[in-house]
Amino acid sequence: MAELATTWRPASAWHGILAEGHLGAEAANGVTVTARENLGIASLITGEHDTTALAEAIKARFGLDLPSTPSAAMSETHSLLWSGPRQWLLVAASHARFTEDLAALSGLSAVAEQSHGRAVLRLSGAMVRKALAKGCMLDLHPATFPVGMTALSSIAYIGVQLWRIEDGPDGAVFEIMVPRSMAGSFWSWFSASAAEFGCQIQTTGRG
Repeated sequence: MAELATTWRPASAWHGILAEGHLGAEAANGVTVTARENLGIASLITGEHDTTALAEAIKARFGLDLPSTPSAAMSETHSLLWSGPRQWLLVAASHARFTEDLAALSGLSAVAEQSHGRAVLRLSGAMVRKALAKGCMLDLHPATFPVGMTALSSIAYIGVQLWRIEDGPDGAVFEIMVPRSMAGSFWSWFSASAAEFGCQIQTTGRG
């Protein structure tokens, strides 16, 4: 019997979950969802030792300060999210050269590639806070959750990391990261939450 050649290609974390288009209230577009694709994601963890060397390497390579509070240091190409005492998530807008980025930090922290284990969405729109408020225990009012803040929380019994980036034309913009294995469950909750406001879905978001 002739052997069949099979070519395996990486699939998006949102493949088969998100569908481009509109859902919910037809006359409204209160929430916009953009799939964040081709990201480089890695966890950085240091022990009890001084983090000065890691902070210097981060500053030299990415131009970012190592956050010491629940905040996100961001540039056009990279974000560094505080994820707990001496723990951070490095997020690159493109996976290209991400291996080199991680190699530069090797030996300064415990580095674990997470790019294919996490799923990220960008959430925006005039009603995005109301949609999130249905299941998010955080107070996302601008006075308490400003641009550059991040938090670890639980939504619909799913552990998430949420952070606020620069505002868009319709106001606040959030990015949310969930375990890839829980992407379908999270979307089931969020799509139902956003439906009453009208939700525009974009599956082609890159970086």
